[in-house]
Amino acid sequence: MENRSILTGEQIRILCVDDERNVLKALRRIFIDDDWEIFVAESATEGLEILRQEEEIQLVVSDYRMPGMNGVEFLGEVCRYWPDTIRIVLSGYADAASIVAAINEGQIYKFIPKPWNDDELKVTLQTALEHYFLQKKNRELMAQLRQTNSELEHINDHLEQLVLERTEKLQIQNEALQISQSILDALPVGVIGLDLEGMVVRTNRVGMHFLGLDNEFVVGLSRFEVLPDELNRLVDGLEDRHCIQGEFEISGRVLKYWVTRLSNPRQEGLIVSLVDASGRRLCDTFAEDWTGDGLCLMA
Repeated sequence: MENRSILTGEQIRILCVDDERNVLKALRRIFIDDDWEIFVAESATEGLEILRQEEEIQLVVSDYRMPGMNGVEFLGEVCRYWPDTIRIVLSGYADAASIVAAINEGQIYKFIPKPWNDDELKVTLQTALEHYFLQKKNRELMAQLRQTNSELEHINDHLEQLVLERTEKLQIQNEALQISQSILDALPVGVIGLDLEGMVVRTNRVGMHFLGLDNEFVVGLSRFEVLPDELNRLVDGLEDRHCIQGEFEISGRVLKYWVTRLSNPRQEGLIVSLVDASGRRLCDTFAEDWTGDGLCLMA
């Protein structure tokens, strides 16, 4: 293992706590070939002070039997205030009760008996450090995931609200279109709307009746499929003018026409308006729909 974490590239820092200086010197010698930062303390109180002062210590190795606060009590405090730190106990008194107490109170990663084998101890510490950095990476990934999920929830909430607003807006627009179509259908004037490419984009009932296309759906068709040849020639005659008007005959009916160019840049196109000039009563044709005073008009 290198002197820094393979996963994060961080400096490895270890705290060794033992009331015997010879033990601390022996532990230092184990890491003499590694560029690890080793802190030593001769008591639990001194060890806690080092942990408070230093930014991050990844691993704590503590003797079990020390005067004042023993190793289990000390590592219990470490677990309480620095829960992510890996905790290892060294002890020459490895009875079952001590091991159980250490695991329960200090949540010990490993219980190593004295005297230890240097190579085995170093391998144990290397494995513990790998565990530490894997856990740290997992915590960081989980934090990122929670942040991402929170952002996604915010986006979803905003999206739901946006979809609701758009839906309400579309409903209003759809109702407005239905009302405008009803108004168009109630007019005693035929209306055919064309885009600049000659596609039919709007019609009303009277216009379709004049053209003999009652109950036909022609929106989306070319005007050459809908309008008679004579009216198409008249539309072609608009050229660059704003409006032309005149009369033509279709199926024995004389119709007055107006072809008007829309001047609104957002709604470019042509409007063909048709009025019956033969004197027929439209109310006789649409009696079931047009009821009430004032709707029977002479064209």
